[in-house]
Amino acid sequence: MADRAVADARNHIAGRWCDARSGRTQEHRNPGDLTEVVSRSADSATADAQAAVAAARAALPAWQSLGSVRRGEIVMRAARLVAERRQEFAETITREHGKLLSEAFGEVDRTVDVLEYTAGEGRRLGGATLPADNPRTLALTRREPIGVVGLVTPWNFPLAIPAWKVAPALLAGCTSVLKPSPLTPLTASLLVDCFVQAGAGGGALNLVHGGREVGEALVADPVVAGISFTGSVEVGRAIHTAGAPRFLRTQLEMGGKNAALVLADADLDEAADAITAGAFGQAGQRCSATSRVVVDRSVHRELVARLAERAAGLRVGTGMDTAAALGPVISAERLEACLNGILLATAEGAVVVSGGHRVTEGVPEGYFMAPTVLDGVRPDSYIAQEEIFGPVLSVLVCDGLDDGLRIVNSVRYGMAAAVFTRNPSLALEALDRVEAGMLHVNRPGVGAYPHMPHIGAKESQYGPAECSPQVWDFYTQWRTACISY
Repeated sequence: MADRAVADARNHIAGRWCDARSGRTQEHRNPGDLTEVVSRSADSATADAQAAVAAARAALPAWQSLGSVRRGEIVMRAARLVAERRQEFAETITREHGKLLSEAFGEVDRTVDVLEYTAGEGRRLGGATLPADNPRTLALTRREPIGVVGLVTPWNFPLAIPAWKVAPALLAGCTSVLKPSPLTPLTASLLVDCFVQAGAGGGALNLVHGGREVGEALVADPVVAGISFTGSVEVGRAIHTAGAPRFLRTQLEMGGKNAALVLADADLDEAADAITAGAFGQAGQRCSATSRVVVDRSVHRELVARLAERAAGLRVGTGMDTAAALGPVISAERLEACLNGILLATAEGAVVVSGGHRVTEGVPEGYFMAPTVLDGVRPDSYIAQEEIFGPVLSVLVCDGLDDGLRIVNSVRYGMAAAVFTRNPSLALEALDRVEAGMLHVNRPGVGAYPHMPHIGAKESQYGPAECSPQVWDFYTQWRTACISY
């Protein structure tokens, strides 16, 4: 793969593709084969971000005047273009991110679903007529776009997450500046190209590649009315704090330390299969990935044996390896975080029952981590409390439902959770008491539908949900009118 052409990931500002004003670029290599340079992206700075915001502001009146029905048609055309380029998108995602090609195809398909759903909302984005206190008076409500928005997206879903921010922003009538992760710039460039071809050019959608300086410039710009961000708690808190003095609207989806609660009556084979998928799919690099298993003491040993067997049977390989079940993590930093987390865990008494090491044999030079199961993890230990964001699964023991729920809820995060039990009463009680935004019963604790809220609780979320009718509460603001006649 080392001889493939290196692509340029350029900025898109005011309807044209352009380099960073400084002329600087960043090189990006395939995390599953470090001999391959995938792309060179614009290494932008404050001036580039400011130019993009100015372009978005200039485009705002014309974009709003289209109306939500016409804007919905543009989003639908973008969906069709993404579907037509399915193979190109999937291969690019795999080369940039490292995830398995099958996982990349799944991300493309989910993106098309999200875009099609959002496009349909163009005919439903309305308000209500209400009773009036006075005769011959019409009282009504309506939604208006908040204005220019900044969209700051992560690397773990380099297509789906930018898409589920760009699409509702544009459909609502907001003009946008997208700042994707500097680790996955090419996928974002391809997505913006689809939207521009569909009719969202001329400054309606702008793209600025770069790092922290670009994000800070978007947050600081007084023209930007809102920031939608997906990433770490620390960065989300910094965005919210920096924007608070000017009442910047924020939508923040942040970290997770997600648990699967396995009760004594659970089908252990079903639970082990689902937990394996939730923990090691996409090499554990999902905000909703299962990183903790809280299991009843009476079935603890049986479940651990099943989990260890399944983890050991997962083949690690490149994203293009059709026999692989686990691709690389995205960077040296993520690999180090996994290895350091395991070292801390064992120092605090945990035991590695499967994995626990970097994989170097039988794979190209890359960031490959063995799927890891840790047993004997204490609820208050570092590995049980902090997000590792890799294929590392911790097993904790509980005594019954109440103790299990206490442990599940003992972290600052609340993104997702799963419960395994044959008892419907216990399942419903657990759903009532788990402090997480997205809940599952007897299935992997990952995944959601485009029309359902993508939402966390506690420090995993601030602001309205994404991927649902609730998303309009971020991109629009209510207006009322009383009309006498």
